[in-house]
Amino acid sequence: SSGINRRVRGLKKFLEDMHNEDGSFTMHKDGELDVRGAYCSAVVSHLCGIYSEELFKNTGEWIAKCQTFEGGFGSRPGTEAHGGYTFCSLAALILLNKTHLINKDQLLDWAVHRQMKFEGGFQGRTNKMVDGCYSFWQGGIFPLIHHILMPENSDILNDKEWLFSQIALQDYILFCCQYPSGGLVDKPGKSRDYYHTCYCLS
Repeated sequence: SSGINRRVRGLKKFLEDMHNEDGSFTMHKDGELDVRGAYCSAVVSHLCGIYSEELFKNTGEWIAKCQTFEGGFGSRPGTEAHGGYTFCSLAALILLNKTHLINKDQLLDWAVHRQMKFEGGFQGRTNKMVDGCYSFWQGGIFPLIHHILMPENSDILNDKEWLFSQIALQDYILFCCQYPSGGLVDKPGKSRDYYHTCYCLS
């Protein structure tokens, strides 16, 4: 027990050291800085019972600055909206109880337009091709949005379907992403790998 407590204290100290005055987190000492650091720190702090408002001072505000004019979130303020960073940003804001800082209507509009009408799968950014891994990164945004919107929209939202075409996404994964001898791919013609297999299934 004392060993675990020492490790948790060490973890808290590490997170405090990675936390910057503007609210952002670096990934490691002298490492890169983007919303993944804030997301991972929020998740770890909640899992280990060391979350505090002081530890995340200004973090919600910093993440909110990463929301672009399109509605999605970039890796840091001033960068392009991207599915992976949007998932991390929104999940972190929920954990920090700071979703009131963002434009939810713009976010929803951006998210629903990432599902392509012809393929049925998701693109990660505007004007990019569909990629199987965004079945998780973009698809995973919708339960989070649902969680935020549900209290005020329970008459039009339900827990049986999300705000995108689940059947179209399922068809894209089953018909376009399965590799003949096993595994899943980004899109037809690409090689299978563990990354896309994981996120297509997730």
